[in-house]
Amino acid sequence: MKGYVQIYTGDGKGKTTASLGLALRAAGAGLRVYIAQFIKSGDYSEIKALARFAETITIEQFGRGRFIKGKPAPEDVAAARKGLQAIRSALDSGDYQVVIMEEGNVAAACGLFAVDEILDIMAGKPENVELVITGRNADPRVIEKADLVTEMKAVKHYYEAGVPARVGIEK
Repeated sequence: MKGYVQIYTGDGKGKTTASLGLALRAAGAGLRVYIAQFIKSGDYSEIKALARFAETITIEQFGRGRFIKGKPAPEDVAAARKGLQAIRSALDSGDYQVVIMEEGNVAAACGLFAVDEILDIMAGKPENVELVITGRNADPRVIEKADLVTEMKAVKHYYEAGVPARVGIEK
């Protein structure tokens, strides 16, 4: 099977959800999936759910679980660099048919690593691996090189009315 590069970006809800849906579909078809989360840290609901698929889906977190404004802390950069190495190892291992860089676009936009790192990963992706990169603010060069780009557009969201993120729905 030929693998492609998919980008889920935009300011609307659903980027991570779409990538996790793809991971579940792939696991259901017997494919092995590797997910690196670049911003999140902690016991999110998807971590608990994906633990049930430990034989086919591996998920690791390389974030410190906080918003990054301004210059990122050295600890944030170090965590992201570990994530990039894990992505490269997953791609090169031959063990996974789907590799997901969850919030990879955000990590680059925040300065955790250069967009060129994403472009290098895209260029070095094995032919038979599907690579998915999520997060708002995808760089135009990443969009240009991708095979599939979906932009989630915010039309209306109850968050704007003061509804906080809910366990099992948004977190």
